Amino acid sequence: MASFYNQILEKIILPVGDYTFGTSFISELKNWRKISQLSEKELNRLSAINLGKLLGFTTSNVPFYKQFAGGNTLDPVPWLKTLPVVDKTDYNRDIERFLSASRGKLIPYYSSGSSGIQGIVYMNKREQSIAQAVQTMFWQWSGYYPGKPIVQTGMTPNRGTAKSLKDFFLNTRYYNAFGLDQDAITAILLKQANQKNFHLGGYASSLYLLATIALENSITDVRFDAAISWGDKMFPHYRQKISEAFACKVFDTYGTTEGTMIAAQKDLDYYYIITPHVYLEILDENNNEVPDGNIGRVVVTRLDGYSMPLIRYANGDLAIKLPKNRYPEKRDLAFPLLEMIVGRNTDIVYTTSGKFLIVHFFTGIFEFYSEIKQFKVIQRELTKIEIEYIAGKGFHPDVLHRIEDSIAQKLGERLTIDWKEVQSIKPTASGKPQIIESFLAGRGKS
Repeated sequence: MASFYNQILEKIILPVGDYTFGTSFISELKNWRKISQLSEKELNRLSAINLGKLLGFTTSNVPFYKQFAGGNTLDPVPWLKTLPVVDKTDYNRDIERFLSASRGKLIPYYSSGSSGIQGIVYMNKREQSIAQAVQTMFWQWSGYYPGKPIVQTGMTPNRGTAKSLKDFFLNTRYYNAFGLDQDAITAILLKQANQKNFHLGGYASSLYLLATIALENSITDVRFDAAISWGDKMFPHYRQKISEAFACKVFDTYGTTEGTMIAAQKDLDYYYIITPHVYLEILDENNNEVPDGNIGRVVVTRLDGYSMPLIRYANGDLAIKLPKNRYPEKRDLAFPLLEMIVGRNTDIVYTTSGKFLIVHFFTGIFEFYSEIKQFKVIQRELTKIEIEYIAGKGFHPDVLHRIEDSIAQKLGERLTIDWKEVQSIKPTASGKPQIIESFLAGRGKS
């Protein structure tokens, strides 16, 4: 149940913030709360309308898609199928061809680079507000509400003024998600001892590490009302350990840093697909739709992003839609269901000092070195790691030393790194390059 403070936030503080910064978060959140209550027929109709509007606008205003104009004689879905499937490399090759407005007027969003290849998309403030509103709605499905205390892990420990204000007003305790050692994790847990009314949220692998340390050190007085995960794969053993350590249910969400909030859990183990916001295709290697219940490549279209339309974007994941004949008889919402996000195992690198490095530790460093086009971290023994890399424009061997220094600075110790320049990095079955490959049977493996 929402608190009195939540009412003040939603009626006064957040609207003032929207007015000040030219955003529309609170109005978008209220709109999505209403949309979530629509019937299946109403959702299908709204999705079709949104798709038709997007395709009409895009084929008239976006250079790359103007060649596909004229499809408005078709229903929206057949029209969509005439457009090509694209990925990060297509955008990176010539991003201007995918924009409908000048970049100077837009907000850049960088993907985490967890595939080893970083991407960028652009949004205006309204599109940014929509993505934030849908994500907040996901969180609310777990019992969270704006202003409810939450412990959050993330990749931006240097919060700055705007983020610090957000943390203050939203009662957020924000912690670094990468480079955590046992002492740092234990300190976080001890601060939460016997605290009530808190949610937990963050990257699945970082929540798993918190839970692992809690159980290993018999820390039993830390409890959360619920845990919300995002950013990387929520494996069954992650979920089990988080639930065991903190006596709470885990709610997983599925989206991308490109601004597509695809699906989330609520009352079911399955995921509700937010169809008025995204059109989700599950395709085979020849870009043909696979039958529901079969594994395939995730290809997503954002239906309310006009500044840089993401249309038939292959994000490199694998997933399975739930067949209609297996839909639960009783469910809270009428959105269609995703059975499983297959993803891939985002391994953890271990250090001799007992630290755990998740994928975002490395991407948070390599994103600042454009001289490295792509990379992969391999761990075969505890004492060192190997990093394969593809040299990019302007590469010089000194870049490797600078990266080692950045890793040492962020980690607080030096790693022994064997660098290996390669011409290509073999992708996983999903087609996404694997950024960490561990051959250790160390802690956390199961």
